[in-house]
Amino acid sequence: MPKMNWTELGTQKLGRCAEYFAMMEFASFGCKIYSAEIDDGVDFVAKINSDFYEVQVKSMLKGKYVYVPKSSMNIHDKFRLVCFLKFAEGELPMIYIIPATSWKRPNAVLKNNAYTKSQKSPPEWGIQYSERNLSVIEKHRADLFFAKHNL
Repeated sequence: MPKMNWTELGTQKLGRCAEYFAMMEFASFGCKIYSAEIDDGVDFVAKINSDFYEVQVKSMLKGKYVYVPKSSMNIHDKFRLVCFLKFAEGELPMIYIIPATSWKRPNAVLKNNAYTKSQKSPPEWGIQYSERNLSVIEKHRADLFFAKHNL
């Protein structure tokens, strides 16, 4: 059992733990995992049944928002996934798997932030996590994703 004192790790180590948790989640459902040598927006590739999916891992401990730059994710790519891990101190993370195509219909959780040129941030696809929006993100729970793929 992991120590689960997540705040002690710091942001970079927590992100690395999230990647390992994500790969273990996919592997535990029988997926083959191929790790990326270079982080160019893809943290690993997972073979699910006969299809290969590029997976970007995002983690959150204290905040309420994480994002993927629009320049690194095409929302029309049906073989692109975001694996989002929500950490809480003293608990194992909640794991959600969100297909990139889900951002075609933004909602209370999945955000389309198309910043203008006068704003400092480049455009991004966001995940707005809050207790109030749990019912919206629950449909992306990892177990439901794998059940849909008959794993």
